[in-house]
Amino acid sequence: MSDVRREIEAVWRIEGVRIVASLARVTRDLGLAEDVAQEALVEALTAWPRDGMPVNPGAWLTAVAKRRVIDAWRRRTARDDRYAGIAHDLTEVVDADWEPIDDDVLRLVFTACHPALSRESQVALTLRVVAGLTTEEIARMLLATVPAVQARITRAKKTLAAGGIPFETPDPSEWPGRLGAVLSVVYMVFTEGYAATAGERWVRPDLADEAIRLGRVVAGLLPREPEVLALLALMDFQRARFAARETAGGAPILLGDQDRTRWDRGQIARASDELRRADAAAAARGKGRGPYALQAAIAQCHALAPSVAETEWERIVVLYEVLGRVAPSPMVELNRAAAVSMAAGPAEALAIVDDLDRSGALQGSHVVPSVRGELLARLGRNDEARTELTRAAALTANAAQQRVLRDKAAALRGLG
Repeated sequence: MSDVRREIEAVWRIEGVRIVASLARVTRDLGLAEDVAQEALVEALTAWPRDGMPVNPGAWLTAVAKRRVIDAWRRRTARDDRYAGIAHDLTEVVDADWEPIDDDVLRLVFTACHPALSRESQVALTLRVVAGLTTEEIARMLLATVPAVQARITRAKKTLAAGGIPFETPDPSEWPGRLGAVLSVVYMVFTEGYAATAGERWVRPDLADEAIRLGRVVAGLLPREPEVLALLALMDFQRARFAARETAGGAPILLGDQDRTRWDRGQIARASDELRRADAAAAARGKGRGPYALQAAIAQCHALAPSVAETEWERIVVLYEVLGRVAPSPMVELNRAAAVSMAAGPAEALAIVDDLDRSGALQGSHVVPSVRGELLARLGRNDEARTELTRAAALTANAAQQRVLRDKAAALRGLG
């Protein structure tokens, strides 16, 4: 791959979602926004190797995409006031309407989470458009098949088009009804940054930081929403450990081997303050902790512990038990098993994981055989552990994770 092509791909990773979001705001048509943005990218692949990179690549792509919008509207003979406005000045769009969400990307998230769509379609569409994830990556995150994810995204776009639903800022009165889906999407974007489902690197700081940025904008809009503050705390606790989570070459470093002096103590303190504010906001409403607050409390236990051995594992087990009642899921149960293994031993944890494995709830994911392999190894059942770790390596599409799992399996060879 040429250096220019790599630069173009890097620009698109950084600018692509903002370009699509800006165009969706102007055109009120997500499908058209995506199409013209892709056409601009294709033109860049031809023009930039020949003419050189523009001074402002994002502005160049946006201007070309806007010209494509004009061409599309001309073909549709829709020369209305929108066409006149965008044609008048291709470098700037002036919108005199009051827009309470002063962020194109977040506006796109809120509008993609329209109540006309199912929660599954909202999440799949927004992860595709906002996070720029492939359908394969989304399928792994949602524990779904690729055709199922493709169908959800297609249905979502058709529903929006058939209903004549414009991509515009919802009224603030509509925000609470969409907030759950918005927070789900923001956290899924962060999760992909925290542990990438594919690629060569284990972490993707760019995605994680964009999720945190969006979370801060949402918190600015809804400063008294407990779960908004709690999600921000959760992401900050986890982001604080990034510098210690992989080697310079991108190899994963697991929790027990991390240099805790490299954790960002300032970010941990900020997260602790956000969690305190979330708890206070919940108490003011007469409510207990929600799912994000419980997860943030678990992350805080890890962030404040001097070492793995000194971690409050019993407290973490209790928090996972509460989380399992508030928001039950197979991943919560698997994480509870990992905590139980540290608090009560691997045998008790293995029984939990075996139940999960038999249920098939996480079938096709590497996480169950990965955890099961670790527990079997701790019990001295090395042949079984090696089989499970090898199975886990075959199920993950992330090259860094594959190497770690295969290395662990190889280390058990000959140990019986």
